[in-house]
Amino acid sequence: MSAQHRDAVDAIIDQWAAVRPDLDTAAMEVFGRIFRLSRAMGDRMEKAYEPYGISRGEFDVLATLRRSGEPYTLSPRQLSATLMLTTGGMTGRLDKLERAGLLRRSPDPHDRRGLHVTLTDKGMRLIDEAVGAGLAEQTAALSALNDEQAGHLADLLRELLAGATAPRS
Repeated sequence: MSAQHRDAVDAIIDQWAAVRPDLDTAAMEVFGRIFRLSRAMGDRMEKAYEPYGISRGEFDVLATLRRSGEPYTLSPRQLSATLMLTTGGMTGRLDKLERAGLLRRSPDPHDRRGLHVTLTDKGMRLIDEAVGAGLAEQTAALSALNDEQAGHLADLLRELLAGATAPRS
């Protein structure tokens, strides 16, 4: 590795090697970079969605409704499960998005206690623009790799995610 490609994670690994040479820090090299990349891209995505008046979390709600296909309707429970949010966390997001006219809540005709959350036309237009802005940011960041490298990285991360989320015996 050349000196110009060293990063903050390399410095951390060097520090551990100096004080604990017995440690195998290979996993730290990978996950330290994944965590830093996630934080950096999260910040870039927030900035990409800012002109649309939404946060990443609100983007996730709108994008989930959009991806669900017509009629772009899910229950709050389905949204919470997909986004791994508590119902309380979901309620706050839905309140803000409904006030902005990006979605509407209506009674579930099959369950008196249930609700449907539906993307409005305004929400549809906004999410279609915002997803393009977000993808542009991701594509720009990924341009540090060529197509083959990007595909290989996607494959490796898929395997790592599967291994990290598999039940431990």
